[in-house]
Amino acid sequence: MSTAVLPTAAGTGPLTGTGTLLRLALRRDRLLIPLWLLGIGGLLAAGPPGLAALYSTATERAQAATSMSGNSSLRALYGPVLGDSLGALVVWRYGVVAAVLTAVLSLLLVVRHTRDEEVSGRQEMLSAAVVGRRAPLTAALLTAVTANLAVALVATAALAGEGLRGALAHGLALGATGLLFAAVAATTAQLTGNARLARGLAAAVLGAAFVARAGGDAARDDGSSPLSWASPLGWALNIRPFAGERWWVLALYAAATLALAGLAHTLAARRDLGAGLLPARPGAPEGRLATPAALAWRLQRGTLLGWTLAFAPAAVLFGSLADGAAALLGDDASTREILHRLGGEQALTDAFLAAMTGVFGLLAALYAVAAVLRLHAEETGHRAEPLLGHPVGRLRWAAGHLLTALAGPAALLATAACGHGRGLPALLLACLVQLPAVWVLAAAAFTLYAVRPRAAPAGWALVTLCLLIGWVGPVLDLPARAMDLSPFTHVPKLPGPDPHWPPVAVLVAVAAGLLALGLARLRARDLTA
Repeated sequence: MSTAVLPTAAGTGPLTGTGTLLRLALRRDRLLIPLWLLGIGGLLAAGPPGLAALYSTATERAQAATSMSGNSSLRALYGPVLGDSLGALVVWRYGVVAAVLTAVLSLLLVVRHTRDEEVSGRQEMLSAAVVGRRAPLTAALLTAVTANLAVALVATAALAGEGLRGALAHGLALGATGLLFAAVAATTAQLTGNARLARGLAAAVLGAAFVARAGGDAARDDGSSPLSWASPLGWALNIRPFAGERWWVLALYAAATLALAGLAHTLAARRDLGAGLLPARPGAPEGRLATPAALAWRLQRGTLLGWTLAFAPAAVLFGSLADGAAALLGDDASTREILHRLGGEQALTDAFLAAMTGVFGLLAALYAVAAVLRLHAEETGHRAEPLLGHPVGRLRWAAGHLLTALAGPAALLATAACGHGRGLPALLLACLVQLPAVWVLAAAAFTLYAVRPRAAPAGWALVTLCLLIGWVGPVLDLPARAMDLSPFTHVPKLPGPDPHWPPVAVLVAVAAGLLALGLARLRARDLTA
């Protein structure tokens, strides 16, 4: 049964206490936000020198822009090439991934300071004090505003050397994208009483936006497809930084953000504290949760289903575009070189597929880390302690969640392979060979949680580091020692000839060792107070 909203003290307005809650939120995020800013800023700042090394003259950049703009596969992956200046190429290469990272930061912040607070019970205590009804949601949105202003400033500074006007346009595009998805998360947080589902719904909207943009950009080379305009990620590119800026596109962001923020406040006023507007599902019939593994599956299955539904259309889209990679200006050696670096030294079509399987591997790693961190949520939410008070050992309790975290990515990667539609055996192997790298990241996240629960969110930082290495490393031609920090570097580049298998066995051994260390530590330490 939901808990009704407690009346606030006499004389308080709906926004009373917003400033205090905002300061509290920023204090709690004093490490999270700077780390994301460092990642996004570093990604963009590394772009100009890396691409300048690949295309050192204006003629080379013009040729590369022409060849890339004419290839639907690359447009689906990165977006349209709207100019041949160094700044325009940086926006083409990193703009979409920077926008996605900014959106993820925003939705995590908003759900953390709204639905997570209600689930933990802290919001109920605050509601009994001098805090207005709209203050928590407003403070969460203002936290996202602060973070996205910082993203805009960092992005502008990172590209200012290529032209202040274009850098400012790109910075504002990223900040506006983040604010829009903050409003999306604020809305989903009102629909469900479950924080994981609120994040999942917001992430699903982001995934749909990415797929729509990819489909639209694959269809037209100038970003003018209706599908591109249907996606906020498409809007970010259609602002056209360094390519004749369209400032009026920011008005689309403003209108959509204000509408969604207003909707979120309206919905918040119509529900009870701790409850969502969507009805909660009844529990499982007696007997279905007889074991810790069954309970873990019950808790994790919805998330796995959502990720699977997201993987399927993305795999179909990129699989259908794979053949276009071979048509990428066959005699352009520089373009072939960058694509080879992304996917391995083999034919261009195989290189594109290898690059995409690596992307799906990183996405599967995100799911695996999220599944592992469910243990942390169960412990800090004081739901693990009553369970462990019964004849249930810690290792059995953890094993149920770990099984889902290790087997779930296999299902996701198999879905990605099936989505291509042909060449299934080779693609299935190419996708599943990513599993050892995914397991290493999942095991590392589990070990962090088991050794020091407060350090558990650092598991996200590990995946982010691998993402940056995978996206920036090939372009910057980073030294082997830096590239080797990512377990995905050691995965064979398939489909392709002569795969090297010993590193796969090493990755499996490393994952097993980390899991053993984590289980030993979990068994010995006290539960979080």
